[in-house]
Amino acid sequence: MGHPDRDEPEISGHNLVVLAWYVFCRHGFRHACANNSISDKTLIVWKLTRDDANYGFPQKRLYGHSHFVSDVVLSSDGNYALSGSWDKTLRLWDLAAGKTTRRFEDHTKDVLSVAFSVDNRQIVSGSRDKTIKLWNTLAECKYTIQEEGHTDWVSCVRFSPNHQNPIIVSCGWDRMVKVWNLTNCRLKINHIGHTGYLNTVTVSPDGSLCASGGKDCKAMLWDLNDGKHLHTLDHNDIITALCFSPNRYWLCAAYGPSIKIWDLESKDMVEELRPEVVSQSKAEPPQCLSLAWSTDGQTLFAGYSDNTIRVWQVSVTSVSSH
Repeated sequence: MGHPDRDEPEISGHNLVVLAWYVFCRHGFRHACANNSISDKTLIVWKLTRDDANYGFPQKRLYGHSHFVSDVVLSSDGNYALSGSWDKTLRLWDLAAGKTTRRFEDHTKDVLSVAFSVDNRQIVSGSRDKTIKLWNTLAECKYTIQEEGHTDWVSCVRFSPNHQNPIIVSCGWDRMVKVWNLTNCRLKINHIGHTGYLNTVTVSPDGSLCASGGKDCKAMLWDLNDGKHLHTLDHNDIITALCFSPNRYWLCAAYGPSIKIWDLESKDMVEELRPEVVSQSKAEPPQCLSLAWSTDGQTLFAGYSDNTIRVWQVSVTSVSSH
């Protein structure tokens, strides 16, 4: 595989750390939402220009949350954003209008993770109150999962895209990955193996497997059909984000300042991406906190703790930055 050069384009706009990043690309129009949010409590909608000097510019800033914004996702048509916040609420945003259309209130502590179902008709959220809540788009809480639930913070929740196997996957600070039957919100299986708290879980595009990672520096792969542990990929630092490529059998893992791209068929590392940072200080390099692929699988976006989103381009034979 090719090697990236180290002059990757950047996007800057938030006052502090970028914690979540989601990209939508359709018919040549490209925009994205990012939330930081150690201080400014906002989401930014970006127009992506692909210009080497300035890869994107902010179109609008969305105000409404009264505390840190912890997660954001886009609807499949790119018209709406869903955010979760430490103010204990979720918000549904009309991106064209730049306004909140629904406010979701039922959690008793910080909301850490949110997700849309594939058809955009259902919403799931996870919280520091140790619950998982299932909502409709009218901001009505339809079910709260507590029985056999997490015994510590719920750090990440995701829907499977597989209509034949309707499930929710969650992970938490109790070191557990849990798979839930979406039709009755009952626990299907606990995936046990991690030795530290979990930050992230992600489901493959075909819904056949998921990956989890966190404090123990290991990305674990799980079969969602058979309920089995498949493989463990070792890293050198706490894993903060994971995402599958939309069109290759790849898993990306963010840990410390680096990103590893793994070929899951061969279990070999395709690339390790680490930005060059020009600094005279001895402070630690910026940490990678979030990852997102463009829907065509050609662009990888990474949110860093130095207020910057870095961008890598992927060709058929290589991963390269600008």
